[in-house]
Amino acid sequence: MKRLLLALALALAPLAAAAEPYPAHVTNTLNDYANLLEADTAAKVIAEIEALRAETGVELTVLTIETRWAYDPSPSIEAFATGLFNAWGIGDAARNDGILILVVRDDREMRIELGSGYNPEYDLTAQDIINNVMLPEFRADRYDLGILAGTRAAADHLARRWAGLPLREGAVPIGAPNSGGAGLAIGVVVSEILFGLGIVALIFRRRIGQIVNRVRTCPECGQRGLTSERHVLVQPTDSTRGQGETITHCTHCSWSRTKSYTIPDTSRSSSSSGGSFGGGSSSGGGASGRW
Repeated sequence: MKRLLLALALALAPLAAAAEPYPAHVTNTLNDYANLLEADTAAKVIAEIEALRAETGVELTVLTIETRWAYDPSPSIEAFATGLFNAWGIGDAARNDGILILVVRDDREMRIELGSGYNPEYDLTAQDIINNVMLPEFRADRYDLGILAGTRAAADHLARRWAGLPLREGAVPIGAPNSGGAGLAIGVVVSEILFGLGIVALIFRRRIGQIVNRVRTCPECGQRGLTSERHVLVQPTDSTRGQGETITHCTHCSWSRTKSYTIPDTSRSSSSSGGSFGGGSSSGGGASGRW
């Protein structure tokens, strides 16, 4: 089903707007643009990722950003993660075994995106990691602990399992009590439906955004028909963040609202090591969470 939907997306791609921008990666391990990790925790996350690659060859990477809306908005965290995953090319190009852990702080949403080499059973494992390992820490504002624990769990229960290796000694078990049987099947079906809706919405994202604005009511005159414009005020550099603004105004009266957003600098990372990815791709597999 996912392959059919992806084929439909590719067929309709010429009708879509230009490819949406994503944050650029500076390293292929950890890019903490939202500043969620203390230095010692970031070092541990990087060490986990590097050890996993040395052992299995699987590319796992962690990205934190403040908000998706600092970029050309996707209709959902799922569509954004899939597009970013493929833009970066995470994972081996032949095996498509990459793993992306994406945390969006201000939007309070996250996703574990999986390469297309993982079958749908791994989506449920990813969901268990999010629900049982990461979200409890995020809800207590312990983002650094949640990201570290989630990285370790993803390495153990996704990457090492995919590579056919036993769990490390001391690996934390995961799994919800009722995560088997019919519930798993329903979860897979729901995941594929959401993926389909997300990819179709992604194709027409700009048109959807225009429609949404047109039906919103003006807080001043109460009429429908708002428009929005986004402007970059200060371009980011290697050492400074950029700034942008979104201006929303009413077409019927003089009401307008300006909202600022931050653009990550081009060198922010918790590691000084660089590197590119292996050219892998995702067809939308994985799991999402919100807190």
